[in-house]
Amino acid sequence: PAGSGTGAAAQHSQSLEAWLGHVPGLKVLQPATPHDAKGMLLAAIDDPDPVMIFEHKILYKMKGEVPEGRYTVPIGKALVRRAGRDVTIVASAIMVHKALTAAEELAKDGIDVEVVDLRTIRPMDRETIIASVMKTGRLVCVYEGVKTLGVGAEISAMIAESEAFDYLDAPIIRLGGAESPIPYNPELEKAVVPQVPDIVQAVRALARRER
Repeated sequence: PAGSGTGAAAQHSQSLEAWLGHVPGLKVLQPATPHDAKGMLLAAIDDPDPVMIFEHKILYKMKGEVPEGRYTVPIGKALVRRAGRDVTIVASAIMVHKALTAAEELAKDGIDVEVVDLRTIRPMDRETIIASVMKTGRLVCVYEGVKTLGVGAEISAMIAESEAFDYLDAPIIRLGGAESPIPYNPELEKAVVPQVPDIVQAVRALARRER
């Protein structure tokens, strides 16, 4: 279990996926839906290598369609949850749902957002992310872990080192957690991790910027 939102304070609200994603040989997963949670767990059991699955505690309340039979979600494969043409948001776990909510709000302003569910932190799906950025020309990385040295830094470096860099029309934005332990107070807890209004504001600003 990982992530904030339950009032568990700094002791039980960490987002440690970037820590373990730094270890060669480990595979690190972050499901965003009940369907993926089951499919990733079965894929992890089948995998010959060690696999870490981070389940966001808030998502334990989520309901969704889950096939009764045995199936797996491929490790290392991201999924485009919402197609768009103006800005790419790459997120995982709870941030996927916040990104999708923000995308609907931004659509009212005529900003068409593509949301990529990372699903696997390591190995990361370079092809899906690069293709999305080459299509939209703008990228926002949204993650709950502390911004510094987080998952968004790896994604940003990946784009900077790939053919997608020449397609960027504006600087990459990393929208991560604050440089702070997670507070116990519920309002402060919300303030230190990205929320829907933060995503909306960042995308609106990015849509107006040029390189």
